[in-house]
Amino acid sequence: MRFYYILLLITLTTTTVDAKKLTVYTYDSFVSEWGPGPIIEQKFEDKYNIDLELIAVDSAATLLNKVILEGSNTKADIVLGLDMNLFDSADKSGLFINHSLDNLENNIMLPIKWNSKIFVPYNYGYFAFVYNNTKLLNPPKSMDELINSTDARIVIQDPRTSTPGLGLLIWMKALYGNDAKNKWVKLNKKIISVTKGWTDAYYNFFMAGEADLVLSYSTSPAAHIMFEENYEISAAIFEEGNYVSIEFAGILKSSNNQRMANNFLRFMISDDFQSVLPSTNIMYPIANNLMLPEAFNKIEVPDMLQIDPEEINKNKDEWINEWLNAS
Repeated sequence: MRFYYILLLITLTTTTVDAKKLTVYTYDSFVSEWGPGPIIEQKFEDKYNIDLELIAVDSAATLLNKVILEGSNTKADIVLGLDMNLFDSADKSGLFINHSLDNLENNIMLPIKWNSKIFVPYNYGYFAFVYNNTKLLNPPKSMDELINSTDARIVIQDPRTSTPGLGLLIWMKALYGNDAKNKWVKLNKKIISVTKGWTDAYYNFFMAGEADLVLSYSTSPAAHIMFEENYEISAAIFEEGNYVSIEFAGILKSSNNQRMANNFLRFMISDDFQSVLPSTNIMYPIANNLMLPEAFNKIEVPDMLQIDPEEINKNKDEWINEWLNAS
């Protein structure tokens, strides 16, 4: 009986300690000083009187691998920043539990129907090639034109380490299917660099004037308008459509604080959280009827392209090898 009492006491003590902190794994730009992380952290801590710890990896593309490798020993309660290209592999990993949010699909606004009972979306955007409209006077109007007609210097990100990089890989497959490798052979002649992540490509190449086109998001020009009153940066909206990126979060089965983790997901779709995203993460919020910054009215919304996440999961490694061997 005494042994049982000691075990119970240890369990209660551990639960109490865990309940003082909620740990979220996310990507580095989310927690940067200009990202949404610092504001979200303060708002959530004030609301729930708990320490919110945001731990960043260098790219959203490596988030899932991190928690798979850590398994039940992970410190994370929540993973935030996965996107649809990782949806099926995350769903089938067995690492996540169902959330407790009711009528989620009626409380969010997305360009697709959301059916998952495990993951909760928080923002979305469209991949696009971004350019300076005072320097590149005849930007490509389609992927076909980018590949076959444009002489611009292009910088992209590696699909093995970067969300936009993987997005472009899937975008090419959505448009060209079995002919994608031949299209890569042509496109690669114009690509001057493949960077590990978005920041290096955008700032060290494109903004430094080393590249004419950078793989980014259709919303990127809104940031330049909002913070610099700079209207020289534009996104190429393609006639075939631009590939959509929907980011989401999920609760890990190994979490000792699942009740508070569900509170975080509920907070994540609230206006308190959502209102921060357009001016920090520079993406579209999923909240219904949320007023967007004026800068978002100055940019064009593309038509959407997407591939079934299950097909991506089955073929992603093969498609990456196809890209690597396209020369």
